[in-house]
Amino acid sequence: MKNWTKVFEDQNQIRVELVKGILEDKGLTAFVINKKETVYQMNGTYELLVPTDQTLFALQLIQHEINF
Repeated sequence: MKNWTKVFEDQNQIRVELVKGILEDKGLTAFVINKKETVYQMNGTYELLVPTDQTLFALQLIQHEINF
């Protein structure tokens, strides 16, 4: 995982998947890691990672084009 960078994190899986879809529509590679301990617990988050060389573009898209 050393060539990947976390660009977004949320407890809501749907939000993370929406951001992932937007990034992929723009041509970026992205995937989600489930950091929750179990499906039934509220603790933990979902992390969205992109290749390190796409980090700046991904962060700019998230900041300027995505509003919740």
